[in-house]
Amino acid sequence: MARAADDAVYMARCLELARKAEGRTAPNPIVGCVIVSTGGKVLAEGFHAGPGKLHGEAAALKKLGGRARGATLYVNLEPCNHHGRTPPCAPAVRDSGVARVVIGMLDPIPGHGGGARVLRKAGIAVTTGVLAAECADANRGFVSWATRGRPWFVLKAGMTLDGKIATTTGESRWITGEAARADAHRLRDRLDAIIAGVGTVLADDPQLTVRGVRGGRDPIRVIVDSQLRTPPGAKVLPANSGSDARMIVATTESAPADRAAALAAAGAEVWRVAADAGRVKLASLAEALAANDITTALVEGGGELHAGFVAAGLADELQLYVAPIAIGGSAPSWLRGAGVTQLADAARWRWVGPPQLIGDDYLLRAIRSQ
Repeated sequence: MARAADDAVYMARCLELARKAEGRTAPNPIVGCVIVSTGGKVLAEGFHAGPGKLHGEAAALKKLGGRARGATLYVNLEPCNHHGRTPPCAPAVRDSGVARVVIGMLDPIPGHGGGARVLRKAGIAVTTGVLAAECADANRGFVSWATRGRPWFVLKAGMTLDGKIATTTGESRWITGEAARADAHRLRDRLDAIIAGVGTVLADDPQLTVRGVRGGRDPIRVIVDSQLRTPPGAKVLPANSGSDARMIVATTESAPADRAAALAAAGAEVWRVAADAGRVKLASLAEALAANDITTALVEGGGELHAGFVAAGLADELQLYVAPIAIGGSAPSWLRGAGVTQLADAARWRWVGPPQLIGDDYLLRAIRSQ
């Protein structure tokens, strides 16, 4: 019983280390590692900082000169057994002299796993599945990219108690408080990309950058714009934003070439993807994003884009900031679209954890029910 409790504590520390690199490792997973002596002393820690850099296990072992005889190594993801940008970790762990390895979750990519098998074959005790749900949640983007060929999409909105994102005249600044807005910027920092519709660009002229986050970095910015209505002077474009982050305008084959040229001149990448009823086919966009090593994306709306992601079965997660005010009437909602006529057809999610009070607002998090 004591060993199981200790395993959970050290695995939680692995996840804490791994999250230091959230939003910076795609298409790789986030991985943390802790090496502990037989007496329970932490000998070394490490985490994967990004593609081409040491994996978590290798980073921790390097601090010990590659030797950890008799120790227990904790890692939130199975040590890899393939050669990519860096050598495989499983042989290095095997040869380090550790007596036991504790793994949070197995590698979901076919051909990349087998690390646990390599270790067991060498006579090393291996325990798997410690904090498995928490480990899977931490790498939900990587798992989605690896197993479904698309990013994990998080729909985010700041809204009133009645689900409105603006007044009847379009006023939206600010529905949520300063603390909630700051938390939303931290969320941007942790994900690979941020997506908004052209309606949001025309209404709000956002930059879609990260502000007020220490050590923060701007995500890849994506505008869904079927007919290239984004103005060349929009703040989201690299020429106007002062951000060096990639900026993509996803459009259709029928969009005007002259508008595409103007946006490209302002620093945008113009992607022409398949259309569905004249609009960007979101499933095709999802595939294109994954092909560009994007594993997580924050969908900031507006309501029509949110509805499109829900209808396409791409709305994996909701992060809803709810302010204690109500507007009523015909004001726009965070989820628009055609809607459904029967409850049996409604999209459903399950709550994750209790609501979190942030300033005067609540953050609600939910995962799409399968």
